[in-house]
Amino acid sequence: MTTALVPYFAATAAPRLEPKVIVVAGWENGADTGDAPGEYQFWVERLHLDKRVPVTGIPTQILRSNKDGVYGLVLKDGVTDLAALALDPHFDLHHTYWIFTGISGVNPNVASAGSVAWARWVVDGDALREIDDRTIPKDWPYGLYAIGADKPNTLPSDPNHYGSVTDVEELTKAYPLNRGLEHWAYIISRTAPLRDDPTLAERRAQWAGYPNAQKPPVILEGETLGALRYWHGAQRNTWAEDWVRLWTRNQGQFVMTNEESQTNQVEMRLLARFGVIDPQRIMVLRSGSNFSMPPPHMSITKSMGDEGPGQVVAFDNNERAGAPVIAELVAHWDRYRTHIPSGATTAP
Repeated sequence: MTTALVPYFAATAAPRLEPKVIVVAGWENGADTGDAPGEYQFWVERLHLDKRVPVTGIPTQILRSNKDGVYGLVLKDGVTDLAALALDPHFDLHHTYWIFTGISGVNPNVASAGSVAWARWVVDGDALREIDDRTIPKDWPYGLYAIGADKPNTLPSDPNHYGSVTDVEELTKAYPLNRGLEHWAYIISRTAPLRDDPTLAERRAQWAGYPNAQKPPVILEGETLGALRYWHGAQRNTWAEDWVRLWTRNQGQFVMTNEESQTNQVEMRLLARFGVIDPQRIMVLRSGSNFSMPPPHMSITKSMGDEGPGQVVAFDNNERAGAPVIAELVAHWDRYRTHIPSGATTAP
């Protein structure tokens, strides 16, 4: 006796789900609600993402939604989860807005721990040439430089070092986001009340000579640098500032560093080429849990990875900054479904 196999992508008469907004978090501590928070929990609890929604091909529960059409996605399997959702025939994501969220190291030359930044570019810090800093030429600031270039702070002479000349998206390590949408989101959120912490306030006093690092948390505009390696220190912070300026042609400013933004954006651009998402509706919102270098007179090994109270503040403030943007999109969905909002942009 044989049993007929039911196709995994079985046709369904139910209408396709059309999320208005999907908040994408990288990871969560333990459960999605009720315990120590990670990048996902405040979004789940405050947006009342109480309904679990299955995604074809993914055995774990990674997607949640609420009655307003807002969804939350935690990437337990990295960009594989993004692809699975985008290619699931039960969803229509052509009008969906995306907010990629998470914590980062923050540049003390620009902002303090607990601050939140809307990105205009996501810059990829992975593919490069590296020479040990102890053996570099005397006039080099560090041993990191672009593949195809012959020294730091120089773009490659042949763009094919970073991809095919037929694929413009791959010729740069700076992935531009929709600047009008980003600035619109910033304008809406910039006065949102942010959380601070007494211990963070005490630690800010250590940053003598860094006035922006001494200020309370703020919401600002500035670039996210993604690199798989967890780097730290003043010399590498200088590299990050230079690398972002280089690839954005002096238009961007390094504010946040993390390990996954670049990978997420490469995947989203691939999905856009497949025609399943709209790349003009992508936003990136990162918050600083710790600084990207130690304060004056602190050992770099002591500072490395010391997120302390800044981590929970960063989780909290990320949601606080994103909430008014989501509320506006939902409240006027009849307009924003077909017309992407845009704010007047300003120079970096």
